[in-house]
Amino acid sequence: MKYFGTDGIRGRFGETPLTEAFAQKLGYALGQWMQQRLGAGPKRVLIGRDTRASGIVLEHALCEGLKRFEGEVVSLGVVPTPAVSFQVSAQKADLGIVLTASHNPHTDNGIKLFDRGGIKLTPDDEIAIEAAVDHAPEPLPKLVLAKVVKQEGLKGYLEAVQSVLPAGALKGLKIVIDTAHGATCQTAPKVLAQLGAEVIAFGNEPDGHNINEGVGSEHPERLCQKVLEAQADLGIAHDGDGDRVVICDERGERIPGDVLLMLLGEDAIEHKILKNKVLVATIQSNLALDRAIEAAGGTVVRTPVGDRNVLHAMREYGSNLGGENSGHIIVCDVAPCGDGLVAALKLLAICIRSDKPLSSLWAGRMLFPQLSKNLKVLEKKPLESLSSLQETITLVERSLEGKGRVLIRYSGTEPKIRLLVEAETDVLVGPAMELLEAAVRKDLDVLDG
Repeated sequence: MKYFGTDGIRGRFGETPLTEAFAQKLGYALGQWMQQRLGAGPKRVLIGRDTRASGIVLEHALCEGLKRFEGEVVSLGVVPTPAVSFQVSAQKADLGIVLTASHNPHTDNGIKLFDRGGIKLTPDDEIAIEAAVDHAPEPLPKLVLAKVVKQEGLKGYLEAVQSVLPAGALKGLKIVIDTAHGATCQTAPKVLAQLGAEVIAFGNEPDGHNINEGVGSEHPERLCQKVLEAQADLGIAHDGDGDRVVICDERGERIPGDVLLMLLGEDAIEHKILKNKVLVATIQSNLALDRAIEAAGGTVVRTPVGDRNVLHAMREYGSNLGGENSGHIIVCDVAPCGDGLVAALKLLAICIRSDKPLSSLWAGRMLFPQLSKNLKVLEKKPLESLSSLQETITLVERSLEGKGRVLIRYSGTEPKIRLLVEAETDVLVGPAMELLEAAVRKDLDVLDG
């Protein structure tokens, strides 16, 4: 699509499409789209944002566009993405908007959209919105009908998150929390403390320009170090908007995302709360996840990359648990959206029931050897047109003899091609990756700088 990627619209602020002019035009287009989709009458739109300074500018521009339509635009302020999903569903609003670039640096920003149920929009919805943007008049009509109001964005959401565990459940636990100078600075430490934990927080001093800067889910090494220094029971790190989580155990070792899914899925099957015994994961997840869930009596359903795809598959298969190995975990207890804090609390529930240190819960869980590489490219040519790469994929897959896999795809938000090789033994992975990278460099202009 022209503007939308795998998770909304994202890019460098001030450059197309993340400009004030575009945001105003998008606001107008969203008003038109809601009227076409939902019919005439007043509409209610909720807007939340992370801590980026550019979010304030984009919110104002969006509101200027949305004000051309009858109804109410509600500013929720700085809130995690799952809080917006929760509020849209709880308040039965017509649309939810989150201004965030997730784990990206502060120079970037983005726009995520949620429908009436607090669910990310479908590709068909995004196509319709893109068409509405491109057909929006310039200058926009000056008629102003909607009013813009401010509202406390966390009311109800925090209570729902806290209800995942009984009161005082975390008493006696020492937890390190890294909130990436992002939207969870005021939420995650508060919930953990109210549940009884001793909380050591860092990455909790946002200034509008330091979000994800050396902290958060993209930099787990700091979390691991802090856990060891504090002799804590575990560490939790979020990304800038709080829909992702990274966990490390008391030894300062990061738990792989697929192992986290494994633990949550096996526990849900054991306690008969995994609906239809289906866990949804993306094509990125390790094959060891499938083996573990099948051994526990469940099934793994695979989707394309993107937590939106995971959620839509969860709805299709009647599942209540799914996610990506990047740490986007969707547990539908609170909201139909990835929620890093809820996923962490679910893992803590397993620790409490077992009365064992976290390290012992995932000891011995082996993932298939996996190697990945991201290469920046000048142009995203159709993969099927890359003859050398296609021939190499066939050659590598034949050598794996059904005991591994190759995954090649373009990033949905960046000019990158992503390569992944997975096999039962290390011996096959390295040489296969070398062949694939050489083929990519033959077919595409790779920008090493």
